[in-house]
Amino acid sequence: MNLRSLFRKKSLHQILEQVARGETEAEQHNLSRHLGVKDLTAFGIAAIIGAGVFSTIGNASADGGPAVIFLFLFTAIACGFCAFAYAEFASMVPVSGSAYTYSYVAFGEVVAWMIGWSLIMEYAIGNIAVAISWSDYFTGLLDMVRIPALGIKGLHIPEWLTMDYLSASRGFREVSALLDQGAALKTLTHSQQEAYLAYTQAPVLGGFHLVFDLPALCIITFITALVFRGIKESRNASNAMVVVKLSVVLLIIAVGIFYVDTTNWSPFAPNGVKGVLKGISAVFFAYIGFDAISTTAEECKDPQRDLPRGMMYAIVICTVLYILIALVLTGMVSYRELGVGDPLAFVFERLNMRWFSGIIAVSAVVAMASVLLVFQLGQPRIWMSMSRDGLLPKSFSRIHPRYKTPSVATAVTGFVVAVPSLFMNLTAVTDLCSIGTLFAFVLVCAGVLNLHGRTDLPPRKFKTPYINSRYWFPALAAAGLLIAVWGFPHHTSDFVRNRRLVEPEQALASYSATEKAGILFQLSQTEAVPADIMALPDPLLAFCKQHPAGYRTWLVSGQLGKLQAFETGWPVLKHRLPLWIFLLVTLVMAIRAYTRRLSLIPLLGMVCCLYMMSEMGISNWTGFGAWLAVGLVIYLAYGHRHSRLAKGRNEASV
Repeated sequence: MNLRSLFRKKSLHQILEQVARGETEAEQHNLSRHLGVKDLTAFGIAAIIGAGVFSTIGNASADGGPAVIFLFLFTAIACGFCAFAYAEFASMVPVSGSAYTYSYVAFGEVVAWMIGWSLIMEYAIGNIAVAISWSDYFTGLLDMVRIPALGIKGLHIPEWLTMDYLSASRGFREVSALLDQGAALKTLTHSQQEAYLAYTQAPVLGGFHLVFDLPALCIITFITALVFRGIKESRNASNAMVVVKLSVVLLIIAVGIFYVDTTNWSPFAPNGVKGVLKGISAVFFAYIGFDAISTTAEECKDPQRDLPRGMMYAIVICTVLYILIALVLTGMVSYRELGVGDPLAFVFERLNMRWFSGIIAVSAVVAMASVLLVFQLGQPRIWMSMSRDGLLPKSFSRIHPRYKTPSVATAVTGFVVAVPSLFMNLTAVTDLCSIGTLFAFVLVCAGVLNLHGRTDLPPRKFKTPYINSRYWFPALAAAGLLIAVWGFPHHTSDFVRNRRLVEPEQALASYSATEKAGILFQLSQTEAVPADIMALPDPLLAFCKQHPAGYRTWLVSGQLGKLQAFETGWPVLKHRLPLWIFLLVTLVMAIRAYTRRLSLIPLLGMVCCLYMMSEMGISNWTGFGAWLAVGLVIYLAYGHRHSRLAKGRNEASV
């Protein structure tokens, strides 16, 4: 094996000839073409409007306040830049495979494998997370069922059938310790009680408590069967679910706007830029579905025209809805109260509109199911494309003769998602899923940059508008640096000097309640302490967290006592390595933009996505790196030797 063979490329011209002949190299059975631009837009909305509206928007708003709308806007712009790159590739390479196929054309086989491998992780882990969330909403909906005539006051499923084993076992140990200390079970939180009951009431087999998430298994099985049945059936189901959830979202906005109190929008950015960016992973997780549209290229009536439009329409529509929802939520109640898992239901219950909770619960179940549908539709088509190229076993590219779907790949991906959803607890799933998607976005944008300026490419119906970045990008990079230095001098200095301000929780951990009350009294002589903060269990901690600039001043000046103000060394540096990588790549790209006059839009998409990756923390980079390392081993052991290019086929290079 030589290094050059790792970067062998597929021939773009041969791919186009294959499409023109209507061949897919999949045992003479073609995928059915039923999708138009409306269907693709609906798929995009189905994937994007889901957990973001009904779950993650709450915590993101609690961290960033009303200013979280800027995070949605920034994420949408970054995804829009990437959508241009996806759209150009989809117009140029109108086959299934999404970023995997595009990277095969632009960079070569080993990079394509890495992209495909990361997309497998994205779709699988994303669907596991959505299935678990769907299960929570579904069981909550059943508990709300009331049929007085039949004496039904809720259809309750035993806790051991609605929870993963890890959460139950951990909850049991935690609650047992509290009970031993004299606590009463009914005084504990609802989640603690559920975990304890799930573990203690579960059947025991050979000393093992049988705790698993049955609703998650059921929804994945149903969605997989639907996707297996055909693209037309999947399209019809997706369109119907999109109509339901858009109607509910618009109803929420229309009703909620009358309960908005504009005083809740002040302060607009209570925790500054740091607070807004804290929710970047959760917000981006809401947007990742739009790339799944490109996996259906071979099932589109006119992929070169409709795929670009479908992506753009979906992003614009969903961004407008997200911004409106965020403004309504943060206007109806204080942002401080939104750190809950079901923010929409919470705000209406908070305003004594419990009747609305049932509508929201039904729409949440529908919304989560639609996300599952689109992701479960996209994943097997990635496997199918990799199988066609010989990087995975041939059986994964088998097309069902009647249903015209990748049958084996669909069944296997259903199994891969269903089994872990029974038992897994994925607390960091949004970060791990998002970083894999961002990696794909970065390389797709880089792929467009790599192909721009080529004169041997075939004509295409969509091309990213060319804007010369020679002066624009270096100027933008310099402007960003100036904003960091003059707008955030303390943070910039701490970053360069590799030191980190001690977090309030850590700094105040050694103080007793009496000492904290005394410090808070001293601070209140010069600072106005809101009444709602004074009512909290730990008002000093809440005050310090909500006044980061003041907290820094107090800590450094010694007003909070003789405490260590800064941390330093490797424990700090390792968390800043992703941002250093971003800065170095930005510097290199600024130089290349000036010398090679790169196209601005894909360049901005690449840099924006890399920045969002840098905000996800070193633990997510480490986990993602480990996943890629496993994938590389599999590729070297199987894919490299079985590749169709290695066997002398498709040897032409783009």
